[in-house]
Amino acid sequence: MSLYNYLETTDYYIPMKILHTSDWHLGHTLYGYDRTEEQQAMLNQMVAIVEKYQPDVFLLCGDIYHTSQPSAAVQRMLTEGMVRLHEAHPQMTIVMTAGNHDSGSKHEIFKTPWQALKVYAIGQLEKDNPDGHIVEIPGKGYIVAIPYVNERNLPDGIFQQLLDNVAERNSNGLPVVMTAHTTVRGCDFKGHEQATEYTVGGIDSADLSQMGDGYDYLALGHIHHEQFIHSGKHNVRYCGTPIPVSFDENFNHSVSLVTVESHGASPKVEIIDIVNPRPLVTLPTEGFASWDEAKRLLMEFPDDIPAYIRLNVEIDDFLPVEATEEAAKLTNGKQCRFCNINAKRKNAGESEAKVLTVQEFQSEEPIEIAKRYAEYIGVNFDEELTAMFNEAIKMVDDDSRNNR
Repeated sequence: MSLYNYLETTDYYIPMKILHTSDWHLGHTLYGYDRTEEQQAMLNQMVAIVEKYQPDVFLLCGDIYHTSQPSAAVQRMLTEGMVRLHEAHPQMTIVMTAGNHDSGSKHEIFKTPWQALKVYAIGQLEKDNPDGHIVEIPGKGYIVAIPYVNERNLPDGIFQQLLDNVAERNSNGLPVVMTAHTTVRGCDFKGHEQATEYTVGGIDSADLSQMGDGYDYLALGHIHHEQFIHSGKHNVRYCGTPIPVSFDENFNHSVSLVTVESHGASPKVEIIDIVNPRPLVTLPTEGFASWDEAKRLLMEFPDDIPAYIRLNVEIDDFLPVEATEEAAKLTNGKQCRFCNINAKRKNAGESEAKVLTVQEFQSEEPIEIAKRYAEYIGVNFDEELTAMFNEAIKMVDDDSRNNR
């Protein structure tokens, strides 16, 4: 009797093991600094993790690139990374879906040849062939792979339709895993700029109920802080980004190793940290310092530690004109790289503080700027105006993505 027939006639299952990762943002630069070294180090660690744990499935849930037009060198880095991951465990299935930073159409250019390496590249929603989003792992389970889809183009009930299609096939009670790249309402969006409970990174929040029922694990991408989303089943998770893309992502970065015994079983999750060879460091580590104190901290930062440095500075009025140049000179001879000064006024929380620094303006959400202006001219920024403003921002974001 074959192993597959044995599994069909008994209640014994070999668990499905999934390595869940997302938001690699390959090609991302930080204040003009190239980050290839860090991104390559991350890929090396991914290969080592695959060699060690031998997962059945490698899930890469969107935002593979930082822009929809990655350079040839960045595309080559991904291609070589996928080949190395395959060689680390040739029996492993790799499923990579496009995120809102990726070009869905370009994601699928090499879709057919990729499958020779058991790589499934899914960039766009196939409305006429929804079953094209179902990847069967023989004798192990099913992956329902859904890329980023603009909310306006997402057919009602598509998640449940796909899960129902899997249920019809899944006579052996094998695990069902679904992916999505979106904002789930109630998530912790710490580290994201211009984020609110309604919109994070240009994607409106969706209720978890919209994702349907019938999955054993929902592998999410888009939010950079690893976390479970409350579902009552402990089976909905953002794995987070493996390396930070901003200084505000001051939390651990990792991948998630997920094991599902069978359909209906609770997944077991192991967090595996990813080490960044050039971490993002804010000085002081907590709060803000005076300009003189910040310079002292930068001067005393060890010469031999590679890092990116941001200074948190509290000011009475304005920073000296030469502040950035002065800070950069203090890193001469050091392995660290100075990036920027995050300045905050001492009276920033007081109502009479009407003038913003450039850094404060850049950190403000657009709607907050609009509300400030409305208050200044004596207009009541009510719920109707809020809705209209959010719709305008959404239209601008959509046009920007469509023109990439």
